[in-house]
Amino acid sequence: MDRMIYVSMAGAKMNMQRQDVLSNNLANVSTTGFRAELEAVRAVPVRGDGASTRVYSLETTVGYDDSAGPITFTGRSLDVAAQGKTWMAVQALDGTEAYTRSGSFAVNAEGMLVTHSGLPVMGDGGPITIPAGAEPSIAPDGTVSAKALNGKTTGVGKLKLVTPQDKLIRGDDGLFRAPDGGELPADATARVQDGSLEGSNVNPIETMVSMIAAARQFETQMKMMQTAESDEKAAAQLLSGS
Repeated sequence: MDRMIYVSMAGAKMNMQRQDVLSNNLANVSTTGFRAELEAVRAVPVRGDGASTRVYSLETTVGYDDSAGPITFTGRSLDVAAQGKTWMAVQALDGTEAYTRSGSFAVNAEGMLVTHSGLPVMGDGGPITIPAGAEPSIAPDGTVSAKALNGKTTGVGKLKLVTPQDKLIRGDDGLFRAPDGGELPADATARVQDGSLEGSNVNPIETMVSMIAAARQFETQMKMMQTAESDEKAAAQLLSGS
């Protein structure tokens, strides 16, 4: 039996998965510090008796685009954009250390410096706490200072900034972690741009074009499945002699 219907089905499935990735990227085009997810497909010939005339489509995971996004000046004292390949450490919901490029921070009701989603921001010595009533600010080297009501400014911690040598792994929670799951050492030379935020590195026009191409490829795969079905019916009629 011709394997074309299975090959077409595999191709259609890959295009559906590609659409999922592209849709997620497009939905996060305005998400601070978002890294576009990448997907690739490789061709694998179907082995068997006779010539290899059919080719399966199999997914190849390539990770994410680690290029920097555009920097926007906000003037807000708790907004920072990581420079170069630097990442900022946070404490994930499971208690492990994770890394993000989203530097929109705030102070919660307990006085702890947190991300926009409420995750504690990690310093060199653990989570950073801001004294009650103090006005916090972040310096380019990551030092967090608090200005008291009497005008006196004191350092309360320093952002843990890391510069990974290997590409990080994106988790299901949207945070990134070291390939071995461990904690990365702080980089004393790492810097941030205060009063600014890094935008998403998703190219909306390129993503829309890719979505249109994937939709057309999906339609082609579906037509191939219909063709395979028609060929099967015609072959059955010939064999039955009708």
